[in-house]
Amino acid sequence: QVQVAESGGGSVQAGGSLKLSCTASGYIFATTRMSWYRQAPGKEREFVADIISSGQSTIADSVKGRFTISRENALKISLQMDSLKPEDTGLYVCSVLRGRVYWGQGTQVTVSS
Repeated sequence: QVQVAESGGGSVQAGGSLKLSCTASGYIFATTRMSWYRQAPGKEREFVADIISSGQSTIADSVKGRFTISRENALKISLQMDSLKPEDTGLYVCSVLRGRVYWGQGTQVTVSS
């Protein structure tokens, strides 16, 4: 009924930038909250950033000052990632809250040293 799709991942050198996008579609017209999580092999999934319908956002301490989350419309958000570090490598997954939580399949980000 609801699909969540991420895009924008890729491979970059340390210090480079990437912009990720997350789009919700299907039987959905607005979101309460949209969030980014990431997970690297052998590591636990960690929170990266989120944004709610009012525009209020939260950024994890590990990426604060380097990542920016923004809303393009009611169903789409962007994550601008600058000054990327090798430890930022992981599968970036988007979650959407609208009554219940929906998850995307993720987009891979690889940062080389």
